[in-house]
Amino acid sequence: MKWVGLTGGIASGKSTVSKILRDLGYPVIDADILARQAVARGSQGYRDVINHFGPGVIGPDGEINRSALGAIVFSDEVKRRALEAIVHPKVQELQNKQRRELEQSGQALAFYDVPLLFEKNLQDHFDATVLIYAPEALQRQRIEKRDGLDDASIDQRLGTQWPIDDKLEKANYVIKNEGSLADLKTAIKKLVNDLMS
Repeated sequence: MKWVGLTGGIASGKSTVSKILRDLGYPVIDADILARQAVARGSQGYRDVINHFGPGVIGPDGEINRSALGAIVFSDEVKRRALEAIVHPKVQELQNKQRRELEQSGQALAFYDVPLLFEKNLQDHFDATVLIYAPEALQRQRIEKRDGLDDASIDQRLGTQWPIDDKLEKANYVIKNEGSLADLKTAIKKLVNDLMS
């Protein structure tokens, strides 16, 4: 099975690309979903997060309040690294399990959507890497609309990721997501053809 790492900056369009790939019949494992599973209520990850960050990160529904936790970790690198040390090994276990299942099912091509692919030096774990690119002004516009964050909060989130030029240099493929949805779909179909040839 060809295993492809899919990454991009915040609000670059990774979710849209993942949906297009799924609509085309290709499985996409989402690291953000695995991260939620890793700290789901009742799990060891949940207990570890609460033990480290305190009960203030528990939402009214009893789950981890991602906004409250994000406010803590995006403003303090030491705390962000502590959270990553709790969550990332559990995410890796879940990802390995799902990947094995896809391989055993005979899948020819599968994708792993992982926001910090290059930042965490994971590129060697993949047969190829794909960077979804959007200009920073467009990212900011999407973040503000989607998450309602102010400029300082947007700066914090963008600041946790590598500069786009560094990612462009490392990626095997780049999909520019600055045009229409039809343009994006065309680019994804071309990508799949290139990956399968």
